[in-house]
Amino acid sequence: MIGRIEGILLEKAPPHVLVNCNGVGYEIDVPMSTFYNLPHTGERVVLFTHLIVREDAHLLFGFGTGSERALFRQLIKITGVGARMALSILSGMTVAELSQAVTLQETGRLVKVPGVGKKTAERLLLELKGKLGADLGMVAGAVRDDAQADVLNALAALGYSDKEALLATKNMPTGSSVSDGIKFALKALSKA
Repeated sequence: MIGRIEGILLEKAPPHVLVNCNGVGYEIDVPMSTFYNLPHTGERVVLFTHLIVREDAHLLFGFGTGSERALFRQLIKITGVGARMALSILSGMTVAELSQAVTLQETGRLVKVPGVGKKTAERLLLELKGKLGADLGMVAGAVRDDAQADVLNALAALGYSDKEALLATKNMPTGSSVSDGIKFALKALSKA
C-alpha cells in the first residue's frame, strides 16, 4: 500500500495532479478541498494516499490531511459509495462539516453535494453515526472549549441525544463554568 507521497508537483488539472517522486510521476486524484491547498507547480508537496487496486486499474487518491484520508476510507466502506462519490463528498464538505451533519442527522447538508440523493444521504448518516469521532465533545468547530465538552458529556449522561445537547449548548456564553453551562443548557432544553 502506498500511504504517503512526497515530491515535486508537476501538473494540476482538477481533480488530478501529477507528482514527481524520485523520477517517477504519480497520477493522483484529489478532492477539491485538497486541490485548493496545493502549492504552485514546481514546488514540494506531501499527500497522504490511498491505493485502490482493481482488475483494470490501480487508482491512487491523495489527501492533504490524515483526517481526510480516514474519512475517505470510511466512506468507501459504505454500500453504494464508491471512490468517485467519496471524493465528491470530500470536495463538497470538510471533515468537520460532515462530522457535524452526522451528529445532527442533517440530510439536507448532504444532498447539496453533487451525486448524493436523499436515500444515499440517509444511508451515509446511518452508517457513519459514531464512526467519525462525531460523538459529544468531538465535533470539530462545534465545541468551543473544555467546559462546553464537559457540559455535553453531562447532558449525554442525563439521557439527552447528541443533537439535543449540541442545540442546547449552541448559545452558551463563552467562558462559562461547567455548572453554569449545565444550568444554561437545561433551561434551553426545558423551553424546547
